[in-house]
Amino acid sequence: MKKEINRIKAVLAEKNRTSKWLAEQLNKDPATVSKWCTNSSQPSIEVFIKIAELLNVGVVDLIRVDK
Repeated sequence: MKKEINRIKAVLAEKNRTSKWLAEQLNKDPATVSKWCTNSSQPSIEVFIKIAELLNVGVVDLIRVDK
């Protein structure tokens, strides 16, 4: 079972944004952003910060925290 580390896909949905939009904003390949959204890979911390800024959320909102 794949461990979900980030909430990028969920936050994009909450903000009515698409992964394509995010890829354009970050000047990244849409396939790369798709991998982040499916938790196949993770962006660097610098990119997490940029994503948080673009979506107007805190970095912690993009990371799944199990309690």
